[in-house]
Amino acid sequence: MKWLGLVGLALVALALAVLLGPAHVPLAELGTSEIVRNLRVPRALLGFVVGGSLAVAGAGLQALVRNPLADPFLLGLSGGAGLGAVAAIAWHLGGPWALPLAAFAGALAAMALVFRLGLVGGAELDPRVLLLAGVAVGAFAGAVTTAIVSLSEAAQLRNAFLWLWGGLSGASWEALLIVCLYVPVPLVTLFAAARPLDLLALGEEPARYLGADVTAVKRRVYIAASLLTAAAVAVSGVIGFVGLMVPHLCRGVWGQRHRALLPASFLGGGVLLVLADTAARVVVAPHELPVGIVTALLGVPLFAVLLRRWTVT
Repeated sequence: MKWLGLVGLALVALALAVLLGPAHVPLAELGTSEIVRNLRVPRALLGFVVGGSLAVAGAGLQALVRNPLADPFLLGLSGGAGLGAVAAIAWHLGGPWALPLAAFAGALAAMALVFRLGLVGGAELDPRVLLLAGVAVGAFAGAVTTAIVSLSEAAQLRNAFLWLWGGLSGASWEALLIVCLYVPVPLVTLFAAARPLDLLALGEEPARYLGADVTAVKRRVYIAASLLTAAAVAVSGVIGFVGLMVPHLCRGVWGQRHRALLPASFLGGGVLLVLADTAARVVVAPHELPVGIVTALLGVPLFAVLLRRWTVT
């Protein structure tokens, strides 16, 4: 029943994303409307895949570092992606794929640097060092990004800030196809690591005694979660709180077992981002809010409630 409810909620969110928008499209014309076919449908589907990817990445990273506050952007990935995107905007790189590719390259560079710093002191990936390295790399990339933005022209400045707050206005069937070809491998990698992640929650030593290859699992989970985040950021900009909120909400319903938690997080993340994007398009129509603002407005109060529950218990 819980799964049917979540799937039903996902279908409702996708239907609302197709039906609602700044331009009114009569129900009788939904099947033939160019706005629906080439704008709303690919945007809704892309938002669902991006939101699901961020949520699954967040669930995997929270288990990896055994920290409930971990999310895909805590490990420096958003800083690296933001630096790559802002550099592409400031340097007037042409072509429709220049900005996504620059953001993807920046996220991969940040991932590699944080991973390398996480191995300081040996071949074992230390979750505590990983967190500290992520914060340091993110802060450095943010400082360089701010320097570039402060030296840019007004039009470039606005474009950079809009991208940094996230959005799906550049959605297309081509972008959706590329993401759908890229995302399955890291997703399957994380789903396959469900049982080792359950064991890691007990601690590294108990996980080893129970047969988990802790070193290999940590590397696979970190790389897969980072690749998912890099792909999401490349097509949507920096959208926060999805990877933090959704896994916690799903744990309240599905429990701690990652075999159920990961697919539930994917569906829940997709629902959240599609609904947030629909609200971003409709609330101030004909203008559009960056969807990252909507997720932050939803995420901060919810995070405060979750934090209160943790401190009370």
